[in-house]
Amino acid sequence: MVFKRLLGALGVGGPTVDTVLDPASVRPGGTLTGQVHLVGGKADFEIEHITLELVARVEAEHEGGESQGVVAFDRFTVGGGFRLAEGERRSVPFSVIVPWETPVTELRGQSLGVVLGVRTELSVAGARDKGDLDQLNVTPLPVQEAVLEAFGGLGFGFRSADLEYGRIGGSGQRLPFYQEIELLPSPRYAQQFTEVELTFLANPGGMEVVLEADRRGGFLSSGHDALMRFTVSHEGAEQQDWPAIVDGWMRHMAEHRASYGSPAGHGSPAPFGPGGQGHEDRHHDGHRSGPGMGTAVAAGAAGLAAGVVGGMVAGEVVDEVGDFFEGDEEDEG
Repeated sequence: MVFKRLLGALGVGGPTVDTVLDPASVRPGGTLTGQVHLVGGKADFEIEHITLELVARVEAEHEGGESQGVVAFDRFTVGGGFRLAEGERRSVPFSVIVPWETPVTELRGQSLGVVLGVRTELSVAGARDKGDLDQLNVTPLPVQEAVLEAFGGLGFGFRSADLEYGRIGGSGQRLPFYQEIELLPSPRYAQQFTEVELTFLANPGGMEVVLEADRRGGFLSSGHDALMRFTVSHEGAEQQDWPAIVDGWMRHMAEHRASYGSPAGHGSPAPFGPGGQGHEDRHHDGHRSGPGMGTAVAAGAAGLAAGVVGGMVAGEVVDEVGDFFEGDEEDEG
C-alpha cells in the first residue's frame, strides 16, 4: 500500500516520489529491499539525498493516561547526489538491514494489529519533504514463531499486541520501545495468572524472552506480578522441544515470586535445558500494557483466526496505517 503525493515543501511543479517495497517477507534483522521511483517536476531539481525512515505507532503511559504517537527507530540514506531533469523518471533500488528488535506485525498471514511504516524523505535544494509512506510487514524469526506456537499448543490464547514506549530494566534492549504480546493463560495456569505478557528482544546471537505474568490474589493475599527473562539461541531452534521449554518457563514463574516496582535486578540463573537460562527480574523499567499472540497462533486466537485484532478487522488495520501516519505528518507540518 503506497501513499504517493506531490512534495508539498517544493510547491506545485516539484518532483513526486513513490516507494515500492518488494513483496518478499522481512524478518527482524533481515534485509528490506525495494525501489524509490522518482518523477521530475516542471524544472530540473538537485536531489541531495533520499532517506528511508522506519516508523512505528507506539503507546506511552503517563500521569494523564495513555497516548499514541509515531516513533522513528531507524534511518537509511539510499541515494542522492544527482540532478533529476524536468519530467525525468528514475528508479533508485535499495537494500537495508532492519533492526533485530523490529516488532513482528503478522503471524502466519494474520495481522497482529501492530502498525509499522517506511517513510521516504527527499531532500531537494535545501528543502526536505516526507513524501511517501508504505506499510511495513514483518514476520517472526524461526525461534520467535516456535515459542509462539508452543504457547498456543499449551493452550494459551491471544489477547492483543502493541508497542510500548519505555525500556525493560536489565535487558539488552536497544530500541526506545518494546513489543508486548498479551496472552490468556491456559487452563493449567488459569488459577495462578490472569494474563501473560511476552516480549522478544532479538540480537544477532540469540534472543531474550521476557515474560511478565499477573498473579491472581488469594483470599488473604493480593496478586503480584512475576517477571522473568530467558535467553535462547537462533541456532537449532527447529530441533528443540519448545512446548517442554515454554512449560518449564511457566512452571518456574508459578513457583517463584517476584515483586513489581522494586529496583531493577535479577536473581540466580536457572537452566532450562537447550532453551537457555532464566533470570528473575524485579522491575519493568517502562510501561506495561498488552499485546498478544495467538494459538499463540490460533488456539486461543478466535479473534485472530477470524481476522480480528483488538476489535479491528485485519483489512481495516491496513487502512489505518495511512490514516494514522498521514495524520501524524499533518501535525508535524
